[in-house]
Amino acid sequence: MSLVNFTSREITCKIVYYGPGRSGKTTNLQYIYGRVPEDRRGRMVSLATQTDRTLFFDFLPLELGSISGFTTRFQLYTVPGQVYYNATRKLVLQGADGVVFVADSQIRQLDENIESLQNLQANLLEQGIDVRTIPLVLQYNKQDLPSDLILQVADLEEQLNFRMVPAFGASAVVGKGLFETLRAISERVLRKLSEAQPA
Repeated sequence: MSLVNFTSREITCKIVYYGPGRSGKTTNLQYIYGRVPEDRRGRMVSLATQTDRTLFFDFLPLELGSISGFTTRFQLYTVPGQVYYNATRKLVLQGADGVVFVADSQIRQLDENIESLQNLQANLLEQGIDVRTIPLVLQYNKQDLPSDLILQVADLEEQLNFRMVPAFGASAVVGKGLFETLRAISERVLRKLSEAQPA
């Protein structure tokens, strides 16, 4: 749920990076954070547990424009990947305006990707949100690994992209596909926000 600040004339939108453990959610945020100019980003906050962590930071996009004279600010969050942190996942997901599902392209991780996607659907439904209505983008991370270890983008599309949403092959460690993913989800969030504005 976007937050509107009439004093600063800013709309803050929340984007959550969701997916199985070790799929690259944290690496996504760290890479993006390191490349957003300092004057356009807030401080990165890390909420660490013993085996996983939730990251968060906000930034003003460089060229996505404004809505009704309001500038837009995006807050990016990651959720813990492990299933036993589901309560934290639900908490982080509350109020999300859009979701980036980060899938692990490794063949051996396909079941975990499917399980995590189903978990996303269930957690959204618990909040009264149909997964078909929230802006969603898929990212197939680790496409830089040897081809005999990974599923190709076309195979992942067939297995995971039930909504036929934008999807990007990526390598979070080198930054390939990360900003394309971020731009796509940002644009979808802003489009939905614009459609909700009174004429």
